[in-house]
Amino acid sequence: MRTILFLLFIALFPVQACAEDVVTEETVMKTIVPAPKAQHAVAMHGTPKYGEDFTHLDYVNPEAPKGGTLKMHEIGTFDSVNPFIVKGSPAAGLTFLGNNHLYESLMEQSYDEPFSMYGLIAESIELPKDKGWVAFNIRKEAKWHDGTSITADDVVWTFNTIMEKGSPFFKAYYGDVSAVEATSPSRVKFTFKHPDNAELPLVIAQMTVLPKHYWEKPENNFEETSLAPPLGSGPYKIEKIVPGHSIIYARVGDWWGKDLPINKGKYNFDHIEYDYYRDANVALEAFFAGEYDVRLESIAKLWETGYNAPSITDGRIIKEEIPHERPAGMQAFLYNIRKPVFQDIAVRKALAYAFDFEWSNKQFAFDSYTRTKSFFENSDLASNGLPQGKEREILEQFKGRIPDDVFGKVYTPPESDGSGNNRANLRTAMRLLEDAGYRLGPDGVRTHEKTGVRLEFEIVDANPAFERWTLPFIGNLERIGVKASFRVIDPAQYQNRISDFDFDMTIGSIAQSESPGNEQRDFWNSAKADLKGSRNYIGIKDPVVDEIVEKIINASSREELVAYCHALDRILLHSYYVIPQWHFGSWRIAHQKDIKRPETLSKISPGITTTWWRAP
Repeated sequence: MRTILFLLFIALFPVQACAEDVVTEETVMKTIVPAPKAQHAVAMHGTPKYGEDFTHLDYVNPEAPKGGTLKMHEIGTFDSVNPFIVKGSPAAGLTFLGNNHLYESLMEQSYDEPFSMYGLIAESIELPKDKGWVAFNIRKEAKWHDGTSITADDVVWTFNTIMEKGSPFFKAYYGDVSAVEATSPSRVKFTFKHPDNAELPLVIAQMTVLPKHYWEKPENNFEETSLAPPLGSGPYKIEKIVPGHSIIYARVGDWWGKDLPINKGKYNFDHIEYDYYRDANVALEAFFAGEYDVRLESIAKLWETGYNAPSITDGRIIKEEIPHERPAGMQAFLYNIRKPVFQDIAVRKALAYAFDFEWSNKQFAFDSYTRTKSFFENSDLASNGLPQGKEREILEQFKGRIPDDVFGKVYTPPESDGSGNNRANLRTAMRLLEDAGYRLGPDGVRTHEKTGVRLEFEIVDANPAFERWTLPFIGNLERIGVKASFRVIDPAQYQNRISDFDFDMTIGSIAQSESPGNEQRDFWNSAKADLKGSRNYIGIKDPVVDEIVEKIINASSREELVAYCHALDRILLHSYYVIPQWHFGSWRIAHQKDIKRPETLSKISPGITTTWWRAP
């Protein structure tokens, strides 16, 4: 089509060309298709909430005072400050995507709208109507901590390096980029394989930018773990590392980005310190003793019964439950279907009947949790009822290749009356196993009469708090002829085993956002099932799932995105890849009295390290 337009243009407008005035296809196309206008922000669907003249985000206090130290805690240990590679356990405060204490990204997401990005390192974004490419214009004031300007070459180097040497996640996330080039020292352009990926310009904008001149030095090996503080561009520098025990970040006083509207009221602490604890109980006592400042509590029983220390009762520590609207995703017992024991869908379906959520919720969580029933829980992306309209049309295309139940049954995890008498569910589980050919052996463990597959497996996790939830589940499994065990391992070993898919079952979360897209490949794509370090923990290899994931990524409207997410949700649920656990609709936050927060928080993230402050 471009060639036809070019020839038509020449025919209609003949020119006397000379060596200095040659008409090219490129110049003609620029004449026909005007260049896109540079924008301060971009939204995936619709328009950004904040206009070009905005002064600050609604969920910050623009007058928040600067100063003081915020002390946080972590459980486990760390051995690296490079979060971009598979090797090692990165220190707290460093993420591999978007902004963190040390690095900045091209643009920054706001957390009070579905998915919009605002200029940060890039002062503006150029995006044509067909979204076949995206370009970013870098601020002249954007600098590395050594005073060197951030350039388009840094962006190109970052992209090529993480794609070649970084975590497998990047290959999935940025897989639709066909080329990246620096068109000038301050402008970088990404060209896409096809123009249908509406999310891709925004996820490119999230890319953390790394300093080419630092990592090209012989002594700095990007592919190896290291505790040498690297060069950054963000609001903080690494001030001190005690290997495995603590890391301290110091605020950069002359940071180039401090006066940008997107940063107003943020990064208020002079220092942020993370102290590591091996034992969760010791960490809680340390909090009560004032050893650190803020604690996000994830254990309901502790929240209800453990927060009775003098520092709580006398008001030195404030205890709050703050409602949020964050998509819950899926927390669950995750099957590794690479293992023969879980390759039979009948087994996966049957074992779910042994998990008595209702009784456990009363016993261990004061009945405070809600059972999770969707991979997109707590959002409009979660399927509900029977499929209708566009969603039904999508599923009909795959009839015979997906579970028949997606059309006629609403997925609901097995329920009990909460009394602890789970006999009806266990009888259902035994019937399913019998029908599938699993017979009880002399040792009380079921074995398939033809394949010889024995129903025996290990559940691994790094958090001992799950033990009280898991042991009753194991007890019920034993009653139906399934032998299971639970083992808690240290965080580093756990991470290695999960990355290598060296587990039978684990307890994990598959997080989701309001705007799912390219990351779905890493969760579900067949190509990721055998790629160590990917987040396809379950090992799914399903061409239908692959196809629907691509439709999610390339959705042209919010309505289309929702329909395809509903379809994916149903297929995953009715394939019984997980035993869903629970979610909670509030943040449980306890903090020292002099740690203050904005009156209005984002409904997606509490923003403790970014928007809170210490009272003078």
